[in-house]
Amino acid sequence: MAAPKPPSANSHLPFFLAGPTAVGKSAIALDLAEKVGGEIITVDSMQVYRGLDIGTAKPTADERKKIPHHLLDVCDLTEAFDAAQFIRLAQKGVAEIQSRGRTPIFCGGTGLYFKAFLDGLGDAPPADEKLRTELEAAPFAALLAELRGRDPAAYEKIDKQNPRRVIRAVEVIRLTGKKFSEQRSEWKTQNSKLKAKNYFCFTRSLEDLHARINVRVDEMFARGLVDETRELLKHGLAENKFAMQAIGYRQVVEHLRGERDLAATIDLVKIRTRQFAKRQLTWFRRHGNCEWIQLAPGETPGAGLAKIIFAATSASGG
Repeated sequence: MAAPKPPSANSHLPFFLAGPTAVGKSAIALDLAEKVGGEIITVDSMQVYRGLDIGTAKPTADERKKIPHHLLDVCDLTEAFDAAQFIRLAQKGVAEIQSRGRTPIFCGGTGLYFKAFLDGLGDAPPADEKLRTELEAAPFAALLAELRGRDPAAYEKIDKQNPRRVIRAVEVIRLTGKKFSEQRSEWKTQNSKLKAKNYFCFTRSLEDLHARINVRVDEMFARGLVDETRELLKHGLAENKFAMQAIGYRQVVEHLRGERDLAATIDLVKIRTRQFAKRQLTWFRRHGNCEWIQLAPGETPGAGLAKIIFAATSASGG
């Protein structure tokens, strides 16, 4: 008997493959794209930047040649990028991919971008350049205190390690006079019909995930992360506060400034990456509305793909 085909193999509805860094979703997405005739839309707030290659684990040149990728390298380090831009480019990518009779495959770990595409951004005001500059110059502790005082619900849920999210929340509150949490609850749902279909989040045991993260970080440094960062500093990396949040780059910049030696920097990047993966998992559990796929140690991408196909086929009654 022939192996069942995912429903999207014929309908070209998108697949959404999410999960923490180093979980193995990119390899599964490549296999899925080959199986269903798909193209990958990258859902990563750092891979949009040209030059942030090694530290963000961008697909290799061979992988991009094998399977078309979208939303990679779409802006320079001197530019800002946000969820609204992601929605616009992703919608364009979906239309182009489907017009070719192929299947869009969203793959990445930026949960906000998944939710923004599926649920919309509502009527939150656009960024105010003058206010944004003021907030970026303010002490981060003061911004957290303001958010806690004006919107306790948002304060409890927000990633307090992410200055960009905190700044945006305070910005919206100041511009509208309304609580940020209440506005986010009113996100539009024009794409909500998609989130019940083919939306999967991968996970592993913490021991397995941490081991994979450690290997990945070692490989990044072996491939030249320090040299890449040194070159990026010449092109404005340090001036882009958002790009400087990318784990690995910030720590290497500190190393290049003499704040710690290389061995301690590598260890710190591993710690920060493990912490980031935990925050990603927490976000998807709270907001993902996806089907969870458990991956086992040593399991091949093909095995992970088989779990997706089984889940998608079962859901469609196939």
